[in-house]
Amino acid sequence: MHLRDLTQFLSELKDNNNRPWFIMNKPRYDILREEFLAVVTQLIAELGAFDPQVVACNPKKAMFRINRDIRFSHDKRPYKTRFSAGITPLDRRRPSAGGGPTYYFHIEGDGTLGIGAGEYLPPPERLKAIRQHVVNDATGFAKLMKNKALRQTFGGFDVEHSLQRPPKGFDPSHVHIEHLKMKGFFVWTTVPLVLNDPDRLVPQLVAGFKDAFALVSWLRSVPELAADTAAP
Repeated sequence: MHLRDLTQFLSELKDNNNRPWFIMNKPRYDILREEFLAVVTQLIAELGAFDPQVVACNPKKAMFRINRDIRFSHDKRPYKTRFSAGITPLDRRRPSAGGGPTYYFHIEGDGTLGIGAGEYLPPPERLKAIRQHVVNDATGFAKLMKNKALRQTFGGFDVEHSLQRPPKGFDPSHVHIEHLKMKGFFVWTTVPLVLNDPDRLVPQLVAGFKDAFALVSWLRSVPELAADTAAP
């Protein structure tokens, strides 16, 4: 992929986030979109070496649209200023869809590559199920927290959206109470793109996602809540 062309396009889009500019530059976008599709397609195939569940993921469905949903937003800028994709076995990228753990990445105009995995702000019933699994599998969760590859690459969970108090129905003195306060179970890191060596992009992503595989596997083991214990 022509990473310099992509970052240049995204940088210009950030400064000209309007429909007339985008229409004028649509041919550039179409070429970059096709190149990005090739990256996602290759990435899915290579992830299959350690996670066979994602090999059937449709790369076109894994890619997020560049159009922003501005219907209920005060920010009326029509376009996202990044290229992004989320890879799951079910082709359900958005947390609200309850699609389970996702491998996510995006490329910014400033040359930043974001790499993440897990479940970012899952719906209430799914979040409650994950929290209950932390309680029921406290030993397994503690082992996950000590996973060397996960810690070295991502440091720890994204705690930006954590609750101030323990969630209702969970013991405030639980050994993992700080993790039970989280509204998502997602790890995240950013690294600079190697613009002069685009062939490094997919291997870099594969390495990051492989380090997050322990988290993805643990989240896939979360059982569904029984109907009488599910969140309303």
